[in-house]
Amino acid sequence: MKSIHVIGAGIAGHEGFTPQALELINQSELLFGAQRLLELFPDFPGEVFAIDDGNLSEMVARLQNCEQRVVVLASGDPLFFGLGRYLLRNLADELIEFLPNVTSVQYAFAKIREPWDDSVFISVHGRVLKDVVDRIVSNDKAAILTDGTNTPGMIGRELLSRNRSGYKAYLCENLGTTTEKIRVTNVKGLLELDVSPLNVLILIREYEDEIQGHIPTFGIPDEEFVSIKQLITKEEVRVVTLAKLKLRHDMCLWDIGAGSGSICVEADHLLSHGRIFAIERNSEYRRFIKENLQKFNTRNVTLIEGDAPDCLEELPDPDRVFIGGSGGRLWEILDTVDQRLAVGGRIVLNASTLDTLTSANEYFGNAGYQVEVVTVNIARTRPHSNYKLFEAYDPVYILTAVK
Repeated sequence: MKSIHVIGAGIAGHEGFTPQALELINQSELLFGAQRLLELFPDFPGEVFAIDDGNLSEMVARLQNCEQRVVVLASGDPLFFGLGRYLLRNLADELIEFLPNVTSVQYAFAKIREPWDDSVFISVHGRVLKDVVDRIVSNDKAAILTDGTNTPGMIGRELLSRNRSGYKAYLCENLGTTTEKIRVTNVKGLLELDVSPLNVLILIREYEDEIQGHIPTFGIPDEEFVSIKQLITKEEVRVVTLAKLKLRHDMCLWDIGAGSGSICVEADHLLSHGRIFAIERNSEYRRFIKENLQKFNTRNVTLIEGDAPDCLEELPDPDRVFIGGSGGRLWEILDTVDQRLAVGGRIVLNASTLDTLTSANEYFGNAGYQVEVVTVNIARTRPHSNYKLFEAYDPVYILTAVK
């Protein structure tokens, strides 16, 4: 079987192809590409095959064991949100040769005179709007390839709903054509524009929004959370707990018995590209969690209603697990977590009673985990007093178990 050459078409159209690319196209016997790319070669003497989202499998079937000289036309760089990924998944990679060209994103950054090596790149095709905006708000600079569903206006509306308006917006439309247009606006302005289907949206953060008076910090004061006094994981305990979890930016965290959601809120600032599942069975507590998630504008937290471990089956496997409450089913929960947690994974459990601590320690000892227990005793000065008196809180046992 002969090599398949996948050639990127640049912004400039026909004249954007290199001499090498044009020679390969002229020598080919079978030319694949979107209709608008095939129209760049109206005099091509061989067979042409117009591809779209509905016939990609037919294209692959033709390419398998094909003995003709084949060129596949793609947009820009075929390996940048392009056709190249699909071809590599379905054909032997040693058969494919790539000739990349300038992408629409590169061109857009050049037109607005802005470096692009520090940007995150997002294609909305096939993605949920919330996930798209989660990526945007995690970064200071983003280039987004939009579609007819997740339009610039929809993205702007979602950003505003999260009080994330601090971006300068560049709407780059019909790049490389006679109707090319670049408009500069803000997030609110995106809602008011009629937009061409062919566009690149670039968002650059100019300032950090102050969200309802709360700027994310590590160790949020207890009184900032909507809760009842007994439900909140105290600020100092929360900080130690998060330190023991040793979170990295892309991990999956289960928070079992989430209570007020304070651990989730703090963890959300640490897991910029991670996933957090707040599991809570109590309807009143879930109301607190919802209010706190909205108040602190979390990006990566999903609230799960149900009894653990029954509701854990459909969740992705965790890298870290925090257990703040077990509802009397501690060993059942630990059995389920143990089956799902990879070697090296961590479980952190906060216990306020010796019974819970002893039970958990016994389980982990039998299961071969490495266990550490830290006792946290907190005493705070009382406010509104003429004397510096301390008010002591019940000790909390923070148990860390490494599988």
